[in-house]
Amino acid sequence: MVGTSPSPLDEYAQRLAARQQVVAARERAHVRLGNAKVAAFLFVLVYWAVTVQGDPNAVVIGGAVGAFVALAVWHELVMRALARAQAAVAFYTDGIARIEDRWSGTGQVSDRFRHVEHPYADDLDVFGVGSLYELISGARTPIGEERLAAWLSAAAAPAEIRERQSRVIALRLQVDLRERIATVNAAAGPRRLMPERLIAWAQAPPMLPGAGRPLAIVMALAFAAGTWAALSGGPVWPLVVVTLANLALLGWLMKRATAVVEGLSSATMSAGLDLLAKVVVEIEGGVFDDPALVTLVARLKGGAPADAASRGIARLARVSDWVDSRHNAFARLLEIPFLFTVQIGFAAEAWRARDGARLREWVDVVGEMEALLSLAGYAYEHPADVFAEVVEPADGEAVYDATDLAHPLIPRAVAVRNSVSLDSSPKPQAPSPQVLIVSGSNMAGKSTLMRTIGLNAVLALSGAPVRATRMRLSPLVLGTCLRHTDSLREGRSGFFTEVLRIRQICNLLDGPGHVLFLFDELLSGTNSKDRRSAAEALIRLLVQRGAIGVVTTHDLALTEIAEIFPDQVKNVHLQDHVENGQMRFDYKLRDGVITQSNALELMRMIGLDV
Repeated sequence: MVGTSPSPLDEYAQRLAARQQVVAARERAHVRLGNAKVAAFLFVLVYWAVTVQGDPNAVVIGGAVGAFVALAVWHELVMRALARAQAAVAFYTDGIARIEDRWSGTGQVSDRFRHVEHPYADDLDVFGVGSLYELISGARTPIGEERLAAWLSAAAAPAEIRERQSRVIALRLQVDLRERIATVNAAAGPRRLMPERLIAWAQAPPMLPGAGRPLAIVMALAFAAGTWAALSGGPVWPLVVVTLANLALLGWLMKRATAVVEGLSSATMSAGLDLLAKVVVEIEGGVFDDPALVTLVARLKGGAPADAASRGIARLARVSDWVDSRHNAFARLLEIPFLFTVQIGFAAEAWRARDGARLREWVDVVGEMEALLSLAGYAYEHPADVFAEVVEPADGEAVYDATDLAHPLIPRAVAVRNSVSLDSSPKPQAPSPQVLIVSGSNMAGKSTLMRTIGLNAVLALSGAPVRATRMRLSPLVLGTCLRHTDSLREGRSGFFTEVLRIRQICNLLDGPGHVLFLFDELLSGTNSKDRRSAAEALIRLLVQRGAIGVVTTHDLALTEIAEIFPDQVKNVHLQDHVENGQMRFDYKLRDGVITQSNALELMRMIGLDV
């Protein structure tokens, strides 16, 4: 009998139990070693106190001190292993929470990627608490976070989408790799890293003379030799001469050396580089069957072990660590005798000469792999979701055709599925409309339907699986107008804010791709007559320009527009019913115009006598 693979939930649960056992074992070892360290320290203290008036045995004291040092090193290793095991527990705990739809508010913070002027991200909850990014992202470095955010913020070309889908499928079962990356540097502090600033620094032209480094090394050694000679009873004048020469050398090179190292000066830069190096180690060590992934990772490995990205970034992390140490008092004492900042500046210049030109490629590969692994983790945890078929119609028309579409951020158990089909091909060749006008009662789910359509488009156009049983779409440029409130600070009414947003979306019509637009409660801030005529004019423009989309409305006058464009515009609706004195909604999309209203019923249900 052929066995079946465990479900993602079962796999995570088994791994979580195993990692919890490791944590328990590491915690026991941590306690034992801590007690042993205390005992060794007390032994040294008591033995010395008892024998100080006599003749302490140097072997006993040395052995006890050596034991204490060995225990301290062992304890540190156990603490690091404990931190990794605890990070693994958190990795699988969070994974189970995502599978069970308990993840909102527990993932990565992504507010820095939010931009109110973006054509859809804010409306669709792509970033922020409880967002699509929070659900998907498993990136450890700012490089991976920024790449994933970029993918969710703009559609890729069809060929690139298909390439990502293939790579995500190849990485979907790489749970071990995702765990290893999630647990590197588990006990480290902040991981601040600015990739573009770092790349600009790495590719900057040299600022220090190439012949200066041997001279700086020789002068540092000369100062050490002069000091030794003076302390040994020799003449002092050589030390004075070397000191004056070093001061001259500092006057010549210090300003330029400081400018070089300032690019690596940050309280958390070295920690960020150390994390990046260890993430790269895991990527380089991964085993991949997909040829495209093998080629991608080969860009990190280089032609020889010494050329590997992990080693180059680790070397830069060490230089950055030395840069950070310049500010302590001991390092400042070394400026004149050993030209401390100048030596670090030359080390940084040497790194730029060796590896600086390759840093951009390394960053590109890391960003690509971390974003792919995030999508792969999402695909693994949502096995029922499918990859969209990205098509390029011969006539270049726009298509969005999805069966059993559901909102990816709503728990699967309660998310209602609907089928949506839009097509801008000439009629009657295309059976689907170009525009849907959705009428419906209050709270019937119109806004949720819009976000369902939009978020699944974002997923599909980034290369991720979608919450549907089938999806077929062409390259699309997404624009939404779902949230439009007034702004006292900017002196804008809600209607004016909406009109500005609509203009932004219409500007997308001049771009290279077809537009998928989503308008919620279109032009609700004006009177019914103006709303009706303006909506007709807008839909006419969008239809003529080959856009596809959805409009929701409470105003049934807007549903009359379908009669003007019978081949391009179709009316559908969401409805409700009263059951046992309660308003009930099934959130299912139906053909035609809504024939009832629930406004009065809702007011009565909350106690208003109307």
